[in-house]
Amino acid sequence: MVVGFEDVVKAAERLDGVAHRTPVLRSRLVDELVGAEVVFKAENFQRMGAFKFRGAFNAVSELSEQQRRRGVVTYSSGNHAQAIALACRLSGVPATIVMPHDAPAAKVSATSGYGGTIVRYDRYAEDREEIGRKLADEQGLTLIPPYDHPDVIAGQGTAAKELFEEVGELDALFVPLGGGGLLSGTALSTRALSPDCLLLGVEPEAGDDGLRSLRSGEIVHIDAPRTIADGAQTQHLGVHTFEIIRRAVDDVRTAGDDQLVEAMRLFATYLKIVVEPTGCLGFAAARNAAAEIAGKRVGVIISGGNVDLERYAALLAGQESVT
Repeated sequence: MVVGFEDVVKAAERLDGVAHRTPVLRSRLVDELVGAEVVFKAENFQRMGAFKFRGAFNAVSELSEQQRRRGVVTYSSGNHAQAIALACRLSGVPATIVMPHDAPAAKVSATSGYGGTIVRYDRYAEDREEIGRKLADEQGLTLIPPYDHPDVIAGQGTAAKELFEEVGELDALFVPLGGGGLLSGTALSTRALSPDCLLLGVEPEAGDDGLRSLRSGEIVHIDAPRTIADGAQTQHLGVHTFEIIRRAVDDVRTAGDDQLVEAMRLFATYLKIVVEPTGCLGFAAARNAAAEIAGKRVGVIISGGNVDLERYAALLAGQESVT
């Protein structure tokens, strides 16, 4: 299935009045710190606290009546789980969610609160994709994966579409990268609305499969990475996401867990917002690239803000070790 910017436009129409048009944030102190004009697309203020609602609702909106009656299944460490559960509740569709045992408690609680039926698994010993496919086959459910799905990709692309509509073209844009749904959707909007923008995906150092895939020209599979960026603990890019990333993304960078904690601290200090570790990937990489982006107009997508507050406090206080 081919997905293009026209699909992002259609997704924006479906999301109009349902998803939040999230704010674009600025900080003079951040600009001085990075040496560039930095704008943040704050998807931590999206419904259920992350950009994932965009793709989930767009995909659920495209289900047939028969698919709606039978229900959907997905697998996720947390944000897509919540997004599907909420989108299905709004649409009257049953939702089954495969979540790892070590998923953040706040994300598990929210998924259950939105009405999702949760099936737990061990992310280091079991294959969530296999579990999802088996449930779909056995129960006649429609599988909506967290990133490798054209409707999901198109929905995620609406965040960057809004950003460019508000601030105009940018010199560079930093985007968190897990399975590639956000980055590939962002690529569609970027090449249509700011074609000369340097587009950079950012993943955790421990999970650099995207970087290796881009370098090798084929999808690289890795073991489940151990990182505090639980939203980016993916093991490979998707078929659809990789094809878009290969064609339209300039490079992939990485950030260490210690750099993510520092970005969490800076967000709290300068912008007065709570951002989960995965949501800090773009900002951490922008700081690393300060010499490269000096004096330029730079965008950073904050992917989400769903983090257990006890762990958030422990990380900022240095009471929890990072990898």
